[in-house]
Amino acid sequence: MKNIALLLLILFSLSSCYNNERDCDKFRTGTFVWEQESGGRLLTTEFTRTEELQIERFEGKVDTSRIEWVNNCEWRVIPINPKSNADSRAYLFKILNTSEDSYTFEFKQSGREQTYRGTATIK
Repeated sequence: MKNIALLLLILFSLSSCYNNERDCDKFRTGTFVWEQESGGRLLTTEFTRTEELQIERFEGKVDTSRIEWVNNCEWRVIPINPKSNADSRAYLFKILNTSEDSYTFEFKQSGREQTYRGTATIK
């Protein structure tokens, strides 16, 4: 019984030392690249984010959206000139952790339950 208690104490001590870094201010603005695989193809999106706008470049198309900051690590991307009702939905982004030159994030479209993840790298 003592061994089990000691083992649990060691495990809890070690797990409490793990610190998930989240320096969101560093990634609030700038130019970033996000790569994802879909259907066997590597898709690359480049985007530049300011305090108020995000400009995305994907497969030769440019799209501009408005930014609403929830806090330093969360923001909404709201399309400015959507071409359809489906395109008019906002996306909510949240930074989960950061490294020296990238951040891991999750996002979901307004009104949808499915959450996606990705990693963006400073360009």
